[in-house]
Amino acid sequence: MGWKTDWRSFYYETAEEPEDIVLDAARTALLVIDIQNTYLEVSDDPAEAARWAPFHARMHDTVIPNTRALQDWARRQGIEVVHARIACLKEDGRDRSLSQKKPGFNYLLLPMTREDSQIVPQVGPRDDEIVVTKTTDSALTGTNLRIVLHNMGIERVICAGIFTDQCISSTVRSLADESFDVLVIEDCCAAATKELHENELRTINMIYCHVMSLEEVQGLALR
Repeated sequence: MGWKTDWRSFYYETAEEPEDIVLDAARTALLVIDIQNTYLEVSDDPAEAARWAPFHARMHDTVIPNTRALQDWARRQGIEVVHARIACLKEDGRDRSLSQKKPGFNYLLLPMTREDSQIVPQVGPRDDEIVVTKTTDSALTGTNLRIVLHNMGIERVICAGIFTDQCISSTVRSLADESFDVLVIEDCCAAATKELHENELRTINMIYCHVMSLEEVQGLALR
């Protein structure tokens, strides 16, 4: 058991095991996506609060502390830490993509200066770490991040954050389409439910990325 055999979908049940990964710190970036204050707010509606309680528990107990540990590890290794958040540049949200304007859960009006759009302090940027503000699910499509990563010589991106089945998945697919090697750290991510989280990991694993745990990525060889 381990990242080479876990999280396989039907397509990759019989595929050969991937080769060992060696991280080149100078060519690797850690991208933390959308861990923002708004997603930690508890609804005033008791039924809705109960419905989201497992997600909030995972965020507080697993995702935030693990992501902080992942960031600290990356900084020690000389891996660039980058942050992405979803917010609108116009107060009325006209600049948002259509997916962020549709009614329902995805409808978000988060002006970029408002407190609920800010990154959770425990996993926030330090010093001159880059923060991109996106108006789409994908952190690559909705920003100049692709050019920035290219300019810094980045070839591999480690992804963490939320939501696994939405902005993580969209970003991972965009990165893969641009020929970046991608790692997704499963215990630094969350979806609304465990089922959605695990289903998406199986969908994107081995074709768009390699899914592994915090412990596994920290155990990879570096050069």
